[in-house]
Amino acid sequence: MPQYMILLQEEPALADADMSPEEIQSIVAKYMAWRENLVGQGRFHGSNKLKDEGGKLMQKAGGTTQVTDGPYSETKEVIAGYFVIEAASYDEAVAMCQTCPHLDYGRITIREVDVVTCT
Repeated sequence: MPQYMILLQEEPALADADMSPEEIQSIVAKYMAWRENLVGQGRFHGSNKLKDEGGKLMQKAGGTTQVTDGPYSETKEVIAGYFVIEAASYDEAVAMCQTCPHLDYGRITIREVDVVTCT
């Protein structure tokens, strides 16, 4: 069965919103419950939250590689984390993500994983 990467995107300003520790714990619990549901279905293949700050952006220009810090807090949108799930099709992956708590805080991009094996 195909795997899909679920990219969780959000505006950095939302991540910096003033929330109490209880509010943060409530949000984390929603993500954990969604993950545990996927685990229970045998559809979970991994996930991680990405750190709010830091990172590097790389690109080649004029034959040299340029490395800059980023993304910055003024960036319009960042990838906050990801899940890798198993689904029969894009339609099923979309249906599975309908209950993802991230829809309350940002956008979700779904991409099918093209597994490459090295021999």
